[in-house]
Amino acid sequence: MTSRHPLPKPLAGWRVLVPRGGPWGDQVAASLRAKGALPIVAPMINFAATDDAPALNEALTRLAAGDFDWMTITSATTVDVLSSHRAVVAPGTRIAAVGETTAAALIAAGYHVDIVPSEDNSARGLLEEWETATAGVIPLRVLTLRSEIAKPLLTEGLRRIGHDVESVVAYRTIGVPVSDRVVADVTAGLVQAVLVTSGSVARQVRDQFGDIPENTLVACIGPQTAKDARAMGLRVDVIAAERSSEALIAALVRAAEER
Repeated sequence: MTSRHPLPKPLAGWRVLVPRGGPWGDQVAASLRAKGALPIVAPMINFAATDDAPALNEALTRLAAGDFDWMTITSATTVDVLSSHRAVVAPGTRIAAVGETTAAALIAAGYHVDIVPSEDNSARGLLEEWETATAGVIPLRVLTLRSEIAKPLLTEGLRRIGHDVESVVAYRTIGVPVSDRVVADVTAGLVQAVLVTSGSVARQVRDQFGDIPENTLVACIGPQTAKDARAMGLRVDVIAAERSSEALIAALVRAAEER
């Protein structure tokens, strides 16, 4: 016999700040609603054109011509840049994505993915699996696309191995002010959780909200983001085991159930 009173959803009544918009933000908001939460989609970062547009345009022209054996993509935002430029990847060029979220964005945009780190979704994780994935071929011609503020860990690591790497800044990350209402609700403790999806988001959370109230959980998408957040003076309460939206929501649910 089925119960007339279904079990409450784990995040029932929780207001959760989602700091990115677009397809990713919509997907996370839908997943949160399925758990009973009330998502607040308030994009806190956006991308702007690189200061060196000629270098990016030249790299994308060479990418279409097949001048690179591999291209590495470290964020979903870089995929947005590729799409906005209608970039063409030559058939013989393989693509490495740092993380499942980035891989999903590439596929959604019509590109292919040849490597995603199986465990550690980071530049370090990709480097650990690189030699196996490339059959130890050295040197390879590699195009690494990154944000202006990203640490060149992947570029330096690939060069250290012996590859011919061209590192190009694809975009600048800029902060986006959220509404006064969102700021007031967060600072008053009326939001039960704030999601932090990158070091750039962590900076905006710190700058726009100041000290997060103790009753609001700060949930980071993976250990590296948590490390970046703490370096900026942000308290971290929840850390997803993997750099994916699914792992982030699962970690938040566990924290809610413990409460």
